[in-house]
Amino acid sequence: MANILSWLTFLPLVGMAVILIIPTRLWKNSELVRYVALGTTLGCFALAAWLFFAFDRSSSGMQFVENADWIPYFSIRYTLGVDGLSILMVLLTQIIGVVGVIASWNINKAVKGYFTLYLLLQTGMTGVFCALDFVLFYVFWEVMLLPMYFLIGIWGGPRKEYAAIKFFLYTLLGSVLMLLAILALYLNMQAPSFSIIAMADPANFRADGWLVRNMPTWFFDLTPKELVWLAFFVGFAIKIPAFPFHTWLPDAHVEAPTAISVILAGILLKMGTYGILRVNFPILPAETVHFATFIAVIAVINIVYGALCAMAQKDLKSLVAYSSISHMGYVMLGMVSWHSEAGLNGAVLQMFNHGTITAMLFLLVGVVYDRAHHRRIDGFGGLWAKVPVFSGLFVVASMAALGLPGLSGFISELLVFMGAFASHRVFAVIASSGIVLGAAYLLWTIQRVFMGPLNPAYADKDAMPEISAREVASVVPLMIIVVVLGVYPAPALNLIGPTLGSLLQTMQSAAGAAILP
Repeated sequence: MANILSWLTFLPLVGMAVILIIPTRLWKNSELVRYVALGTTLGCFALAAWLFFAFDRSSSGMQFVENADWIPYFSIRYTLGVDGLSILMVLLTQIIGVVGVIASWNINKAVKGYFTLYLLLQTGMTGVFCALDFVLFYVFWEVMLLPMYFLIGIWGGPRKEYAAIKFFLYTLLGSVLMLLAILALYLNMQAPSFSIIAMADPANFRADGWLVRNMPTWFFDLTPKELVWLAFFVGFAIKIPAFPFHTWLPDAHVEAPTAISVILAGILLKMGTYGILRVNFPILPAETVHFATFIAVIAVINIVYGALCAMAQKDLKSLVAYSSISHMGYVMLGMVSWHSEAGLNGAVLQMFNHGTITAMLFLLVGVVYDRAHHRRIDGFGGLWAKVPVFSGLFVVASMAALGLPGLSGFISELLVFMGAFASHRVFAVIASSGIVLGAAYLLWTIQRVFMGPLNPAYADKDAMPEISAREVASVVPLMIIVVVLGVYPAPALNLIGPTLGSLLQTMQSAAGAAILP
């Protein structure tokens, strides 16, 4: 299919335009807007599914590449493409996109504006995973910022303005650092180019450029390349979010509408780790090796600190938010475990699995909030007897999050630890405590919310209705993916294997270490 990546990226803008031209006075205007948004995201998912089946799993290079002049005077090109790393994220984006629309069905405030911004956000997220030109990548990265700011700031909770501004400022800081790093690379190219692929080849940089000479600078005696690496890393680490840049995430999650929390946890956090794998690893491999221990330390802090914070939470949504910080630590630990193929494969698989598992948890938290109008863990109790279907779904999602064998979270965490034990054994041992802590706070939450006698506040027949068919429809597809990949992860691993194998060879060469199977 010609130009499939362009269709996939910009189809949400077509849906956005249709929504904007729907007359305000049209009968059932809100329902029509919702169906247009749902149809658009389903169309994007259909294109992503075609892409998934048409993808050549034996190739490690870019596929479905689209390349055209955009601003030729400055060597800026419109270049899109996907490999094993990005196609899994593109597929995840479209799955979460459909789920988010279903979860947004009860939005009644400024419906047209909400879904217009939602579809614009969808274009930005897809574009980040497909862009192969740095300027195009940066444009899509910034396109995500504004709709997310308004989706939190207008449709969020009581402290929505504070959470939205905090999210905006943190992300903007990362964007500025990223832009400076991009310009540093561009100004040292032999032939002017913003191509991410071209910058991965050291031969394309000027031999007399200050970046290549790599002399230590006045800034903590770091070389120019190390400074560029740090600028990229901080920009991406804010999005992960890695310690100590994590403080925006709990506020954003707690105040955001359910669907936007799903997108934050399911997609936006993965853009940070994707950016490091797409930019820092292939373009600055020696610097990545130099900072590997630094990343591993941050990963362990994320895992343990995030889990401890989750255990201390009284708000159910805040607990899931801190658990995301903890689980993204596993991704970072696996990323720098390149002495074994298992580590990097586990990291990328964990990116996908965390997206589906945490999306389920946030959807289910949204379900109970819509009924109880609060999220206090100690304000529930005994709900299993009242809403058994909802309770069962929540328990399965929690078991996936704590890494129960047979569910997808177990496979990715197992691979991460296999890799980590080969390269960062001490850190792996410390990080393993995160599994115990994760089981503790999730099981304790299940006990307090669902077990014991029913809270008298929900004894009335209509006080806590069972989960609806529409809400089940948003959760069950994700649960099917979690179960299938937990039993048979080969479809995902075969997809990412060749690309990550090539990336591992790059890191092996930079580190001078043999990679184990």
